[in-house]
Amino acid sequence: NWDDHNRSHRYTAVAMAKQYLDSCEPNAILYTIGDNDTFPLWYVQEIEHYRTDVKIVNTSLFMTDWYIDQMKMKTHKAEGLPISFDRSLYVGDKREGIVFNTKTKNRWDIHDFLKFAKTEDESHMVEMDSGHKLYFLPTNKIRIPVDKNAVIANKAVNAKYNDSIVPYIDVDIKGGAIYKNRLMMFDVLANNNWKRPICFTGGSFGDDDYMWMKDYLQLDGMVYKLVPVRTKVDKENPFDLGMVDTDKMYNNVMKWDWGNGASPTIYHDPETRKNSITSRNNLTRLALQLIKEGKKDKALTILDLGMKEFPIAYYDYYSALDNFAVGYYQINQIEKARKVISDVANKYKQQLRYFSTMKRSDQNFIATEIVTAIERYRALIQISKSN
Repeated sequence: NWDDHNRSHRYTAVAMAKQYLDSCEPNAILYTIGDNDTFPLWYVQEIEHYRTDVKIVNTSLFMTDWYIDQMKMKTHKAEGLPISFDRSLYVGDKREGIVFNTKTKNRWDIHDFLKFAKTEDESHMVEMDSGHKLYFLPTNKIRIPVDKNAVIANKAVNAKYNDSIVPYIDVDIKGGAIYKNRLMMFDVLANNNWKRPICFTGGSFGDDDYMWMKDYLQLDGMVYKLVPVRTKVDKENPFDLGMVDTDKMYNNVMKWDWGNGASPTIYHDPETRKNSITSRNNLTRLALQLIKEGKKDKALTILDLGMKEFPIAYYDYYSALDNFAVGYYQINQIEKARKVISDVANKYKQQLRYFSTMKRSDQNFIATEIVTAIERYRALIQISKSN
């Protein structure tokens, strides 16, 4: 089975890693989450010495004292993180989790919040039902003041958004405790004061992975950048986070190296195919925003790019293609829209024909897949009818 699993001469992971890094501005802090959004980035920095100015911070490892120590240090061209906690405050299991023991309904300034979290005092501990004592915080509500002058001086947002810069960001931390990694992330934010861009890979959609600030994001390609401009999450499209600065994202995307993901000679393994979801979704978000702004030529370029680099023949997760058809229709590229719908519809038909050959008892085990294929096929018909 070597032919079906040969991963040699495949550069999709390297290309993706460079796209993440190239979505970041110089000297950025980039928070990653798991394996796929961390290991390839480490490789291109450590082996190819690519974009070593970006400080990669794996938030899963950020729970450990040794990793926090590392993050304080300069690595390659990337300065250390501005962490103000002394090692004695987070060594071992200290402050692994600080529980919330509500003492006030007032919202605390982030600096007061962090000062309280650092205090080594018996009065700042609460006894749990187990008899074990833990540090506590008297509120889960914090306010992050925004220094508008610092934001403008550091060009944290495009100048056209300067009038939209908010005076502060209010955060309600969900859950019964704040864990060490999130505490460190807030410390970095408080001490950074918009000097360095703070970005997230988008490897998860948990509120905590974005420090409970999903309303203050900007999609810059493959990463979300924290910005002091509010873009409220649309409840009907909760995965479309943040605003899109089309000029910036378009320039980023057009400079990317796409590797050889479109090649018919490589093995498109499950992870490679799965990673196409993010790329396709982000490209269509850019294209649809360009259309809203009347930049139809650029939108066409982006839609064509997505179809070229992620051919339907090699990449499944076909629901991510719906907006390619929608985009083509909106810029009057009718034949291209119809081809997307036709090609994807044929994929669903193939699946359903295959399912129809199975015994009823076997179909019961994959009922969800069958229903999904039917509903996705119906969605394509609806897109076609609506246009």
